[in-house]
This record gives sequence, C-alpha cells and structure tokens, in this order.
Amino acid sequence: MRRVPQPPPEIRSDSGDSSDDYQEPDQVYPKPQRVNMADRDVFLPVPGSGKGRYSSLCSDDELLDDDNEPISIRNSSWQDYGLSTLQESVYLPVTGRVLAPPPRDGPSPEPCPVLKMGWLDKNPPQGSLYYQRRWVKLDVDYLRYFDNDKEVYSKRIIPTAAITGVTNVGEQKFEVVTTNRTFLFRAESDSERNEWVSVLQNFTKGRQEGSREITASVPPSLLTPGSPLTPEQQGYLELRGLRSKLYTVVSGDKVFLYKNVEDYRLGIGITSIDMNVGNVKDTDRRSFDLTTPYRIFSFLADSEQHKEQWVEAMRDAIGEALSNSEVANQIWAEPSNGCCADCGAAKPEWAAINLCVVVCKRCAGEHRGLGPSISKVRSLKMDRKVWTEELIQVFLLLGNERLNGFWAANVPPSEALSPTSCSEDRRLFISSKYRQGKYRKYHPLYGNQRELNNALCINVQCSDVLETLCLVFCGADVNCSTGQADCPSPLSLAHAHNQKLQAEFLSHNLNTELPRSEVAGLMEPQHYSPQHSVTHNGFLFKTASMARPITERKAKEEFSRRWCTLNDGNFSYYESDKTSTPNGVLKSTEIVCLAVNTPERHGYDHTFELYSDSERLYLFGTDDPVSHKEWVKSITKTFILPNAEGLLRLGFDRIGRLRYKDGLNLQSPRVGWFALVGSSLHAYLEDSVEEEEIHLRKLQELSIQQENEVLVLVERGRTLYIEGERKLDFQGWCVSIQRAAGSAGDSLSQQQLTETDIPVIVDRCIDYITQCGLTSEGIYRKSGVNSRVAALCEAFRRDARSVRLKEGEHQVDDVSNTLKRFFRESGEGLFPIQAASAWLSTPVVPDESMKISQYQLLLSRLPRVNKATLRALVNHLYCVQRFAELNQMNLHNLAIVFGPTLFQTDGKDYTAGRVVEELIEHYTDIFEVDEQQLKRQLDEITAIIKVREKLNLNSSVPASGSAGDFICTVYLEEKKETAEQHVKIPGSMTAAELTCEILDRRKIQVREKDYWSCWEVSQKEETERPLHHLERVLPILHSLGTDSHLLVKKHLAMEAILVYLASKVDVSKHGMVKFREERSILGLGLNTGSFHDRYFILSTVSLRMYKEVRSNRPEREWQVKNLRIYLGIKKKLRPPTCWGLTVIYESEKQEKPERQQWYLCCDTQTEMREWFSTFLTIQYDGNVWPADAVQTRVTRVLPVDTRHGNVALIPLRGSENEMRNSVAAFNTDPLGLFRDV
Repeated sequence: MRRVPQPPPEIRSDSGDSSDDYQEPDQVYPKPQRVNMADRDVFLPVPGSGKGRYSSLCSDDELLDDDNEPISIRNSSWQDYGLSTLQESVYLPVTGRVLAPPPRDGPSPEPCPVLKMGWLDKNPPQGSLYYQRRWVKLDVDYLRYFDNDKEVYSKRIIPTAAITGVTNVGEQKFEVVTTNRTFLFRAESDSERNEWVSVLQNFTKGRQEGSREITASVPPSLLTPGSPLTPEQQGYLELRGLRSKLYTVVSGDKVFLYKNVEDYRLGIGITSIDMNVGNVKDTDRRSFDLTTPYRIFSFLADSEQHKEQWVEAMRDAIGEALSNSEVANQIWAEPSNGCCADCGAAKPEWAAINLCVVVCKRCAGEHRGLGPSISKVRSLKMDRKVWTEELIQVFLLLGNERLNGFWAANVPPSEALSPTSCSEDRRLFISSKYRQGKYRKYHPLYGNQRELNNALCINVQCSDVLETLCLVFCGADVNCSTGQADCPSPLSLAHAHNQKLQAEFLSHNLNTELPRSEVAGLMEPQHYSPQHSVTHNGFLFKTASMARPITERKAKEEFSRRWCTLNDGNFSYYESDKTSTPNGVLKSTEIVCLAVNTPERHGYDHTFELYSDSERLYLFGTDDPVSHKEWVKSITKTFILPNAEGLLRLGFDRIGRLRYKDGLNLQSPRVGWFALVGSSLHAYLEDSVEEEEIHLRKLQELSIQQENEVLVLVERGRTLYIEGERKLDFQGWCVSIQRAAGSAGDSLSQQQLTETDIPVIVDRCIDYITQCGLTSEGIYRKSGVNSRVAALCEAFRRDARSVRLKEGEHQVDDVSNTLKRFFRESGEGLFPIQAASAWLSTPVVPDESMKISQYQLLLSRLPRVNKATLRALVNHLYCVQRFAELNQMNLHNLAIVFGPTLFQTDGKDYTAGRVVEELIEHYTDIFEVDEQQLKRQLDEITAIIKVREKLNLNSSVPASGSAGDFICTVYLEEKKETAEQHVKIPGSMTAAELTCEILDRRKIQVREKDYWSCWEVSQKEETERPLHHLERVLPILHSLGTDSHLLVKKHLAMEAILVYLASKVDVSKHGMVKFREERSILGLGLNTGSFHDRYFILSTVSLRMYKEVRSNRPEREWQVKNLRIYLGIKKKLRPPTCWGLTVIYESEKQEKPERQQWYLCCDTQTEMREWFSTFLTIQYDGNVWPADAVQTRVTRVLPVDTRHGNVALIPLRGSENEMRNSVAAFNTDPLGLFRDV
C-alpha cells in the first residue's frame, strides 16, 4: 500500500454487509464559513442539449478551465460513448437510457440506501439569476446532484459529514452549508422544501454528534475533513479532453475525482466510480483507460512508472470490489491467522485448505507451484463456495501458530522467510516445508505404517484435529481400512461419531501427496498445468460431442439438459443432479481451447465450445448470461497456467494453448497461451514474463500455410508462426484470427489500419494519387468506371493489406472515386453524427481566431482513428489545391466535392463544403503543422511533377518507357552534403556501372589495386555491405529504409580477400563462432538473448549450425543463396568482440515471405574476413571481383524498350536534408541529373 498524506472525502457504509459493521466517521469539520461564490473558479462546460444546459462530471459551480462559453452537441445515448468511439473526455451523454452494468464475478456491493431523491432547482454561484434543474439524491454518505435522473455519475458530491447546517431562505428555497461553501436549492413547493430540510437536518444532526464524540479522543493535528478510509493511490491525472488535471484518489473499491487537492482536503468532490463494474486497460506509454458500462475514462499519467502504479491500484480496487471479506474476517478472528504462516506478512488472504495454513498472496503463488496434490490453494475473499462452516471452524481451531508447531518445528533461522523475501527464497522454503516435510515435527510412530493407520482410526473418533493432521502428514494412510464393514475408512468413522471437523479435514486430504523426506537436495518446484482451485456446479445444456467444426446453427431441440460440476480439475456432466455416475468427464489437462460464441448464434443465447486434445468439440449453452460468464471463467481457471493468469481478466472470444515459433527458433516449437479479444491477440509466450499484445488489424501480413498448418503473423518485422498441433481447434483459431484481422464493419475504427491509425484504403489511395494523379485534370470531380470502382472497393473490404495499386493497372479516376465512395459509405462517417452539428455550425463564427480555436477543440474530441484520418486527408487535399493550375481543382472545387462526401449530406447547401474549405484553407493553423516540413513535402511533389514532364518531353518512347528509372542520392566516400551525387538509376544498372558513373562525374582516376565499389550502408543497424559488381542496383533501392543509403568507396580488404581465396583449396569452411539470434517482443521491437558458442559448417549449398563439434544433427540449416551478409554488429547488442557479421535470411516464396536476422561474432579480424570471403565466393561461384578490376570507364546506352514496371520517375525518400538538396539541385538544373545518360 502506498503512503499518502490525505484520505479521500468519502464516508463509506458497506451496505453489502451487516449494518452492525458501520462505524461513525472519526473526523470533525471546522466552523462553517461563508464563501463568496463569485470569487470561485467557474465550472467545466460540457455538451448540452440547449442553451445554458451543461452535462459534465464537474459541477456547474466550478470550471476546470477559464472558458465560460457553453459547448453543445447533439443528444445521444450512452452507447454512443462506448468502447468503439473511445471518447477522450470526461463528458457524459446528455440523454439516453442507462443500462444496468453487466454481471461481474464475485459479490457486488449493494448501493447505499437512498434517504430522499427528487428534482430541485439549483442556483450557480456565478451570480446568475437562472436556476438550473438538477436531480438530487441523499444517501447515508453523500448529497449528490445530477443533470437528470438517468445519469450515473454526478456533477457534485457533498459528504453528509461535511454538512454543518440546513436552513430555509425564503419561498421554496433552502441552503445547505458545508465547511467551505453554501449550496442554494429551490423546491417546487414549500411543503417539498420543508420535507427536504427536515430530512437533511435530522440526518446530518446525528452525523455531527457522532463526529464530535470521536473528535474528543483524537488530537486536533490528526483531524481531516476526509474519510477515515486510507487511499491506496492519490495524485493528479490528466483526463483526456480537458485542459487541466483532476485530483484522483483510489480508495477501497472506488475511484474519486476532484477538481484539485484543495477540494479533496475540503471533502467536496466531482464524482465517484464504483469499481465493481470497472475494467482497466493499458492504451499507450503513459495512458490507460478505466472502462465502465456507462463511459470510458481515459487517463494520462506523468510518467510510465506512475501509470503502472495507477493501473495496479485501480486493478486492486476492482479486486476489492469483487471480493467479500466475511470469510476473511472470520478466519482472522484467530489472532495467529492474521499473519502468513510462511513469511509472517499481515492480513493474508489465501489458504491451503488441505494443509490448514493461511498464507499471503506471494506465498500462495508458490503453493500453487507445488500442485493441487500437495497444496490446494483457495482465496478467503473470492472462493466463497468452498468455505463451509466446518472448514472455517477447522482453521479457527488449529490456527497458524499451532500448525507451525508441526510444519515449522525445526526451521533454521538462516532459512526462515520474511515478508520481504524474494520469490526464489519463497519457492525453496515452501517446497522444503510442504513437499519434503523438512521442518516438520515427526510423530513418535513415524516409520511404522501399521501403527500410524491404527492411531488415525482411533483419533478421528475424537475432536483432536491437530493430532490427526500430524498423523496424516507423517505417513498415515487416509484411505486405510478400519476393519469395520459399516465404517470402512477413517472418513466414515468420523461421520459415524459425528466428528464434523475431522471429516472436513479428511475430505480435503483423500488424495494429498505426503511429504517425501527422502528427497535430497534442492528441487525445482513442479508446476502443474491445471490450477484445480475452482469449484462450480449447475445446469447447462449440451449437444453431442463432435469431431468437426460447428458450421450450422444448433436449435434448442438439439441440446440436452445436464447437471455439470467442476471440481479438482474435472469437468463432469450428469443426467441430472440426482445421478451419481457422470455421463462424461473432461479433465482440465485435456482442455486445449475454450471459445465463446456470439450471442444467439445457437438456440440458446449464450454458448461456449470446449476443445480437447483428443480432437473432440463440446458445445454447452444457457439462456442465463450470468451463469454463462461464471462457467467460462471457472473452466478457464482450471486449465490455464499460473503464469498466464493475466488473460483471465480479459473479455476474450477464444482462449487456449498453441504451439508457436518465432525469430530463429524454427526447429522446435514452443507452447504459448493465447487469448483473442476483439481485434487483438494477447499472448504469454514461453520466454516472456509479461503479456504481449498483437493488434491484428495493424499486421503487415497474415497468411496460412495450409500444407504445414501454420498461421503466419508479421508485425513490425517480427514474424510469429502459430502451428496447428490439433487440426480441430487450429481451424477455429485460423478462422477467428482472420475474421478479427479484417474489417469488422463500415466505421473507420473497424478497418485495417496503418501504424499511424489511418485506414489502409485511405493511405493507399492517397499515396497512389500523390504519385500518379496530382496533375490529372479534374481529379476527384471526374467519375471513374463504376464496375472497376466497385471491384476495387470490394477488394479493399475483403483484405486491404493485399491490395497494391499500380500505375497502368489502376486508373487515377477509379482510385479517387474509390476513396470518395469509402468516406460516403462509412457507417459513422469521418465526423460522428453526434458531433456533426457542431462542425457544421462553426463556419458562422465571425472571428477568425475563435473559429480556428473551435475547429481545434472539435478536432481534439474526435476518436483517435477519425482524427488521424482527417489530418491525412486534409493534408492531401491541401497539396492537391496547391497544384490547381495543373489539375483545375482549387479550394472551392475540392470543397464542393468533399463537403457532402465527408458529412454524408445531400449537398443541397454549401455548409458542409464551407467546413472542408476552411479546414484546407487554415490547414497549418488548425492542425499545427510545421511549415518547413510542409514546404519540403510540396517541393518533393513539385520535383516529381517536373521530372515526369521532362521525361515525357525528351523521351522518344512513351512516358512509361522510363517508368522504371529512379533518382537516387549516392555519396562518395562519406555521407555529407558536399559528397552527394544525384543519379538516375534504370532497371538494368549494376553496382559496377554505378560506381564508374560516380567516379567519372568526380573525374577520379582509378589506380592499380584501387578496389572501388558501391556499398549499402545501414546507420540504424550499424552495418555495411559491398554490392557485388554484377548486382542490380534498383532492387536494392526498393528495399532501402530511410536510415540506409548507398556509398561509393574503396574496398580496403579486397586485396586480402583475393589473396585468401587464391590460396584456399577447399571452398567450404567450418569453425566455432559466437552466435546470437534476433528476438523481438511482439509490437515493441525489444532485443533479448546473448551470444553463444556454436559450430558452423559452410558448404556450397547450405550453412549448418551445430550445438558443439561432436553434434551429429544440426540445430539450424539455411540455404546459402538466400543469405545476405553484412559487416558489423549493433553496439547495443554488446558483442564480445568488434569483429562481427550480421546475417539476414530471406525466403524466395513471394506468397509466403519470411525474414530472419542473426549475428555471428569472430575472435579476430582475419577470421571474420575469411568467413565473409567464403560466403562471397560460394554465392557468386568464385567471381568475387571482375578480371579488369573495373578500371575502364563503362558507357551505358539505355535501350528504347528497357523498362522496369510502370513506376513513375521519382526521387527516393532519404533524410530531410537529402531530399532538400535533391530538390534544390533539380530546380537549379533539371537536366543536370541526366547529363551523362
């Protein structure tokens, strides 16, 4: 728990428990003082439905910022503010029905009883004469008021303990006086006013008297007007959509919001959030979402560390809300149970019910590692069903102190645990204590099995449970024969003699594995696959199991009602609840996947599927959503590993274990746990300590290798191979993942997206038109061929990632109409319906600066994807109108086309067009664009257009004849501005030709033994590679990133390489090399691993890697022709020496591209040079360097019909400085680039 200076302003009454548990607040409030409300801050404006009507979490009495201008939006229901829109503000919907929250597992706290509620008029303190109608509620803790009677989150909460007076002030009015301010209300009649005053006075009078009694015994320095509850976390958080931070407090099972820390200390808050319906999700580096059924609160912390603290605190609050302390309080009534039996930590909330010890959360995790046959771990707060009255009495009777007299009778002080002990120490200690029985007190009969059994049979007939425990865990057989026909076992003897506590203890130890004292040394704990810590039962409806996927809808008549039980890792189903023999049993170790079907897919509304490792599928259903959710959660708990428990908090559609390969681990698959949640795939991989998340709609590639039953996912250069160990559930995973990775609807957020959250269809169309269509006259006004446009839209809808727009194959007007049709047919539109009216009303604002500010405010409220898409589109339209003299599409013409398209109107008036026109006209101000960056972008486009025009004028062949040429910046000897050369690269140019052209331009004479060559240099990877003299340059340019460039310089090691190869007899090479593979955590690009010694054999066909010299089978094998070798290794990898090679493997299969990267580190420079030389001579059949040493000038003549595709002649993107100089050089002398061609 975090130490914080102040408690939250809440007086809680746990109405879910007995009223006897309620305690009066231990604080007192100072004498009330009048506050001049006109001097206080103004309130936060929120969306409203009419003039002077606001709706926000903040009171209308006080603003979070100094903006008094009301902002209105269209009325909408709370569903509009759901997960799909991700509203980034504190605003609540003005109207709409608030649905009840979905059921949660565990107890839900009952609401505090409402003493009185109704409509009152409230006068804001800014001096306004107008009253505002508010729905007011009074309960035992707070006086709250809301915008209306449907809202869940208040505009202001006033602790009843802070109310110091309630008085009548004229007709129908009354004042509520607190320690720091006065609230004025007006009722509809005097009688109603008097009723409110009477209730408030009677209730607050008792609270104040209680406070004064408590105050008498508390030092004044310790008194605060807040709640006696201790907050787990408090501080300022930014709530997205606001221009100021809110003071946020997490306490118990609630989260409180305050305007500032002063209001927190005074006890006057904005609202409170019950965490029993909450869920916390990481969204970004410093941000996270608190999701409730009524709205999403998007918080932004000051740092990543603070965010983690907040997320942990809120998740603990959810656990607190879902727990029940009744059992825990009963168990803790035994004083020794108030401390962990293993480490001594206070308030332990877990127990091993067969060992009868109470332990803390950290020790409970190690108990789970022992397996259920040794320690059956249960929660005191959440596993309510297991805690029978008899079991509670056993724990009260024994207690941790008496039990440790047996379990820990001989613990050396050096081995004892403390609350701060590390996980490794806990694991060793708990394994020694319970698995080996190392510290136990041995019974005098230990070693004499017969006497132990006899003593057990005698003792279970009396009340000494501790003696029974000692006998059992010293070797007595719980299932031994008693020799009596009517009572054949010790358990039946205990029942016969009415020893309920003895029977309870024995029933939990019928299958317990006894300590093995003969085990020597320290053992690694054995982690069982199932947790077996869940017990559940009830009726479900089941179909017959099957061996194929379910493709058709199952009617209710096909289901049979079955009594189902879940106990000790066995899921059993019976003919009825009276039947003792199950119809079938499914062990948790056999379950490999659980899939939750969409509602109403089958005859029963809520169904789920279980897949077993024997290739069988079981379908269960129910009409009760609460029961369905409990069954899904309980079953999942039984078969998922402890290290993947984080997946249980997700609302998954499918969860289970799969085999996978990643990085260079392609020989032996490993096991991972996966959960599909919406469009995200969450995973706990074998080497991962944290949950990883793959955004499926942002994948660069998704494909299925049917012949190998492998699902390939490529994200940010990381390739993950998911293998089908079992065909049945693998088919389900493939279908579900493909569906989740595709477009899920017509809204922008449901499309396949780029890394910048722009729909792929928008990004591809804009990029194509920028390259090929900016000079097309009437672009966006001219219609394309309807059949081609429809086909293109359908292709993007099926799988936008697979669509590649190419000049010659696709027409500019078809692509432009595809983009327009996408926006017009988008479900919610670029501007959501509830915000459209605000956008359309902005053009009438007379003041230019206020208009821009209004646009910026509306832009900030757009959902993330809408905002990114609007920015990209307006940037594109701005560039289009800058070249209106060529395409005839000025600002007005574009607005006429895109106004009705983006707002999805009929276009009868120009209001929508005015909005688009002003967005383009004020693009740099509204979107806060860097003008220098925009100028570089326009210069680049200008250069593209001019180069295309020059080629069309000067070429004797059609424009497409030179479409394969690119303009590229090449450097001489080092990367600097004075060494730049801009070269036209045709498709046939080789590295030797490029080298000679650069040397000829600079008039450099090639001397004997000057080995000039062209190099590919990657600054990011800190590597370089000399291009082979016959290697084509253009494909290399296509693969270069923005951090790579071409460099012409001398190959200083070439002479030594040629000498080595001339003396080499055998073309192959072998030896020990230090090896490291590239491993990237999904989506993060992080590198792990270290260098290991491996034995390599390089032959003319393949490169094979062995674990050691004596190994017979290689660990890996690669085809040499698919390897690309670079000199150098990134320094951040910390290579053991500086002589390293970076190796990249690229497969040749176009439909299944595969890329791997790893590193080889040599002991000396000579060794590295020998390996590199051998690679070169094998890959190029000994032709490492040309016979003439490229000393003569190469003269190239471009044939008339030479072409390379239909790509426009464009300068390749480099750094900003490179592009600026390229454009400047072209503007100075456009033909200078081609003077030597």
